Amino acid sequence: MNNFFGYFTEDIGQVFQALVEAVGSIFNFLNYLFNFPMRMEIIKSHSAGFSTADWIMLLIANIMLISLCCLIIYFVGKMIRNIFFNGISRKEYERMAVEVRSLQRDLLRANFEKDKILAMKMGDPQLPPEEEEPGEEAPPMEEEAPGEEVALTPSNRNTFESPCVDPSESRFFRLTTVDNYYKTEYTAPVYNNDITLEQFCIQFRKFAASQLHLYYDLDMMRYFMASLGTSRIIILQGISGTGKTSLPYAFGKFVQKDTTVVSVQPSWRERTELYGYFNEFTKRYSETEFLRAIYEGNYYRDPHIVILDEMNIARVEYYFAEMLSILEMPRQEEWKVDIVTAVWDNDPCLIEGGNVQITNNIWFVGTINNDDSTFAVADKVYDRAIPIDLDSRADAFECEPTPPIYVSTDRLNELFDEAKRNYPISQDSLDKLEVLNAYLIKTFRLAFGNRIMKQIRDYVPCFIACGGTEMQAIDFIVAKKVLRKFESLSLGFMRDELTKFSAYLDKVFGKNTMVICKEYIEQLKKNM
Repeated sequence: MNNFFGYFTEDIGQVFQALVEAVGSIFNFLNYLFNFPMRMEIIKSHSAGFSTADWIMLLIANIMLISLCCLIIYFVGKMIRNIFFNGISRKEYERMAVEVRSLQRDLLRANFEKDKILAMKMGDPQLPPEEEEPGEEAPPMEEEAPGEEVALTPSNRNTFESPCVDPSESRFFRLTTVDNYYKTEYTAPVYNNDITLEQFCIQFRKFAASQLHLYYDLDMMRYFMASLGTSRIIILQGISGTGKTSLPYAFGKFVQKDTTVVSVQPSWRERTELYGYFNEFTKRYSETEFLRAIYEGNYYRDPHIVILDEMNIARVEYYFAEMLSILEMPRQEEWKVDIVTAVWDNDPCLIEGGNVQITNNIWFVGTINNDDSTFAVADKVYDRAIPIDLDSRADAFECEPTPPIYVSTDRLNELFDEAKRNYPISQDSLDKLEVLNAYLIKTFRLAFGNRIMKQIRDYVPCFIACGGTEMQAIDFIVAKKVLRKFESLSLGFMRDELTKFSAYLDKVFGKNTMVICKEYIEQLKKNM
């Protein structure tokens, strides 16, 4: 070790000594260079005998020294700046700072637009169009230069009488295309207004069998048609493969106005899944097939069905709640859905005040599969709809080829109104329903609501006009609208009460008259 320490002292020690001397020399150099008081003393001691040339040489020498000082200060400052600013030049740093501030303003604007979109999705009023975005001052008004496009005035608002609008220039591509079709190509058909509801059911069944190879019992056609005269919403439920979607599809083919099929997705949670939304970034409206169907319904008088296929694969009360409320409005003029808060001049013709009218020629049919992969449908949905069970397929039968027909919605509504005038539910049946209501209240704490009673009064006459009987209609509507509420009860200890209730139905309405109700009660007992 002594030998190594001797080597280290002689070799490495000299290196460190030279480094210390070098650093010391640098400091001595800087000390002499920037020691201006010492330099002034030296000048005083030698300047007594200076000539003019000597003073000039002195000035040049000091200018060089000052330049050397400035150069050293510049390089030291640049080195320090590079250390603190990570090698970015001051100009680049300032440019990046400006860009960061610009991005911050863009982020504020993006959050502002996001909030507007979310508010629109939730059905809340959007911000008024004249409101300024955060972080941005309103731009000054500029005069239009010659040759530039001038903004449209209210007098240039797109109407049915105005020329066609290029769909690519409108924020509503699909709806503007609909406008153009009905402006230039559509001709209303000649309707068959002599048909009756009973004839309609018979011909509809034969058409489905002969033209589409879809087979249904005649009673099923009566249930379906009477439901159209009772509610704007129909629910077709049952196991898969029994023709739930095919029935309204066949109806569209029969009246020659193809049914609109909307496939419900599991992710649907709010209204924009049905009506679409305005994209603030693209300045386009994201249109849906559902919106197109209800908008186009304003142009024709054919009956039209919109199918919500697999409607309970998502929670119905989430995405369909607004439509449920709209259809409850007492006057049809109030059936309007909000689409946008402000109307642009080249918007579709029939968007008035940002609203689209829901017409009385549109019905909504939801198909439901009752299995573990779907959600239970809320009572508020069932209460407003007419549910029909399709649990089995009808047997095939032969019949003569039956052509489709043209029938107007006005004619169908007239037939439904005539049925309600000509075939009102009898007072005897109303009395029996009151007795049934009292029994349900006493035994099961269930009661008929006003809505259900109104549906019964509407459904029974329409079913009779379709060729059925009053008791068939009462049996069906009581089972589907009243007894369905038993599913919300805890029936584990009610087997005896259900047996007594089945016997009570025979006592009030007649033995084996309420067939559907009794079958439903037996099904409840099996599921206990």
